[in-house]
Amino acid sequence: MKKFTAHKKRVAITTAALVAIGGGAAFAYWTSTGSGTGSATTGTTVPFTVTSTTATGGPLTPGGPSQVVEFEVTNPSTGVQRLQNVIVTVADEDGILWTDAGGCSYKDYFVSDAVFTAGDVAPNGGKVTGTVTIKMNNLATNQDACKGLAVPLHFSAS
Repeated sequence: MKKFTAHKKRVAITTAALVAIGGGAAFAYWTSTGSGTGSATTGTTVPFTVTSTTATGGPLTPGGPSQVVEFEVTNPSTGVQRLQNVIVTVADEDGILWTDAGGCSYKDYFVSDAVFTAGDVAPNGGKVTGTVTIKMNNLATNQDACKGLAVPLHFSAS
């Protein structure tokens, strides 16, 4: 029994010593504040791609039938882009109003407003389709210079 009591005594003394050391230990810390800067890179606008189909309808003649041209606007960007307007003109590829060497010009034609649904176009190839109608004006001047010509259309999507 004495051994048991001596053992208890040793445990009690050791525990008391550890509590005294731990209780007397000081914990210290620093307080601080800070700030910093960082950045993220934002992309830029990627131009829409516009393609069109061959016009359908009868041949264009002064005051005659119209033709319908279907088009497709594609968003090649990695982000959503908003399509608000598609303007179609009788113009060269660079957008300059067209005049043929023989004298036929953009003035001989009427192009309707484009019909499409404006709004967000999904990224990575999202598409919006639409149509436009072209008609030959019936002018008071001779329009023979326009016979048999392919009339260039310029699409501008924004």
